[in-house]
Amino acid sequence: MRGSLDINGLLLLLCGVNLADTLGYNKPVIIVHGLFDGPKQFLILYTAHPGTNVSVIDLYNMASPTPLLVQHGVHLICFSQGGLICRGLISTLPDHNVQSFISLSSPQAGQYGDTEILTLFFPHYLKAHVFYVCYSSAHNCSFFKCFVLPDPHQREHFLRSSNYLALLNGERPHREMTGTEMKNFLRINKLVLIGGPDDGVITPRESSQFGFYDFNETIVEMRNQEWYVRDSFGLKTLHARGDLAVYVLSGVKHSYWHSNETVFRGCIEEWLT
Repeated sequence: MRGSLDINGLLLLLCGVNLADTLGYNKPVIIVHGLFDGPKQFLILYTAHPGTNVSVIDLYNMASPTPLLVQHGVHLICFSQGGLICRGLISTLPDHNVQSFISLSSPQAGQYGDTEILTLFFPHYLKAHVFYVCYSSAHNCSFFKCFVLPDPHQREHFLRSSNYLALLNGERPHREMTGTEMKNFLRINKLVLIGGPDDGVITPRESSQFGFYDFNETIVEMRNQEWYVRDSFGLKTLHARGDLAVYVLSGVKHSYWHSNETVFRGCIEEWLT
């Protein structure tokens, strides 16, 4: 079966409905798109392996934020914003059985820079002024793009205001957290981080591999991030047990990651068995 999945289909997967054995890979593949994408943008992943059950989330397509969804007993390929959505669900759902979580050009450490996407939403604001929109009491990081915008110059404001990324990274406690987020995150068998220097949208591009700016806008790579050192959500443990794969590819623009056969064959295919 190949096709798109709506919310009802995903709930069936979440509840553990058994899926028929496929003739391709051992497990079905679910794709969660990012902003300005939909099922048709992932045609190459539909057709790459005949006989495999491949489904793309058919909801909030092309311009709306991707819904918070997770699957049961499948591999996840999550592009751009979809990668943060997938990580949030993996960390909060205790009974998931996600095998490979493939984060495809996703700002896992956040987004901070004047890219085409940012200027689309803030045409009159440079990155230094986005802080006033996202962290004010009126907005409180509720605007859907703000939840991935940690301003390295306004760290305390971000930690107070962020209702998603700061919680996901374990940087700010929350009364609704159960203390099982790390256990849930560590249920995955493999985390695959894919990105590259010519992406043009993810800023800094190292965010695809959990790197981000410090106060001086110098890149701090993943292993030197405070939440990695403290292992606040399980990334250090996952890395230590050998279940983290990192790919940095040059020459791929943001909108072409999911249609580039080299990316699929070299970075994704082996994790879908």
